[in-house]
Amino acid sequence: MRVKYIALSAFDAFRTHRSRALLTVLGIVIGVAAIILVMSLGSGARELITAQIGQMGAGTVVVLPGSGNPTDLGTLFLDSLTRRDLDALRRPQNVPNLAEIMPEVIVSGVVTYRGERYTPAAIAGGSADFFGKTFNVYPDSGSIFTEADIEQQARVAILGHTVKVELFGESDAIGEYVSIRGTRLRVVGVYPKTGQVAFSDVDDLVLVPYTTAQTYLAGINHFQSFIIKADDPANVDKLTHDIEATLRESHRLEPGQDADFSVMTQQALLEQVSTILGVLTAFLSSVAAISLVVGGIGIMNIMLVSVTERTREIGLRKALGATRRAIMQQFLVEAVVLTLVGGIIGMLLGGLFAFLASLALGATVASDWQFVFPIEAVILGVGVSTLVGLVFGLYPAAQAAKKSPIEALRYE
Repeated sequence: MRVKYIALSAFDAFRTHRSRALLTVLGIVIGVAAIILVMSLGSGARELITAQIGQMGAGTVVVLPGSGNPTDLGTLFLDSLTRRDLDALRRPQNVPNLAEIMPEVIVSGVVTYRGERYTPAAIAGGSADFFGKTFNVYPDSGSIFTEADIEQQARVAILGHTVKVELFGESDAIGEYVSIRGTRLRVVGVYPKTGQVAFSDVDDLVLVPYTTAQTYLAGINHFQSFIIKADDPANVDKLTHDIEATLRESHRLEPGQDADFSVMTQQALLEQVSTILGVLTAFLSSVAAISLVVGGIGIMNIMLVSVTERTREIGLRKALGATRRAIMQQFLVEAVVLTLVGGIIGMLLGGLFAFLASLALGATVASDWQFVFPIEAVILGVGVSTLVGLVFGLYPAAQAAKKSPIEALRYE
């Protein structure tokens, strides 16, 4: 029997039992849709983080305490980066290719103003000048705090747009005092509506001098990270080597002893993020694939029922000269077509859900979140659904091919 007629016969069988066919492929639809959704969102997250890391510039190096894993929140509580390290890195004889360095202190808390309370996404201690130069973000009212303010541990702050609106509404915030953890801070600047920059939502940020964050807000004498700019992107490798050597000497580490810090270039950050997202996407996809197995069992079950219902048809075809191979091909193609239709529906639904999820994430998490529909998701959807049809359709097709034409014609 030619493939064309086998396929037409399969579609005729589906039209005869539309409701049963749709319910049968439901597991395939759900499984493929879930895989498409996970892969699309994973690719979207990768694109977003790659763009954010790129905003830091090719000549940027980040020094983190401990393992340096950006997903390990425990590094925020390690104290391996200190003022002594900062002073050592600033010496030109130690790190000659260092152009600028910004220590970072992250604090959580509530910002209050005359009875109004707001919890920003981040309260960061840093350098307003470094932040502005690196990300091209400057206050649209007021000014930045200076290096003198940092040295004097001045109690000043720059508010993100959302923080200002939540606390002051339409009123001018410049010169007013807000409180964080019992410390009054004078507002010297307000950032314009900016959105996500690198790993920070500038609109939901309060930026203070890092010395102020250490002394008054966190009560610590260490830093959560150093962000360092090279004098030239071509010198990043040398910069990284000098940073590691300087910190190992500052921490009095012996040769071969594991470092209690991590120096990460832009490329290293990208590779690490890609690895984390790849593992997470693969894990979630494998969980979603369980429904494909369930759907495959449903396909096999319904095909066995179909073989029983069409026993006389099988007998008639064999009596007219159909071979076992032709009968087996007929039922195997029916199973593959059934799962393939489910896979196509699943891809369409998965793409639709991924698009809607991207819109929601763009409105709530990051305004520059993009919808990504990777081509490998299409290949996977078609390939997996076809494979499920082949695997779970093989047994029913073999059972149909084994039937004796005489016994099949006698079947009632």
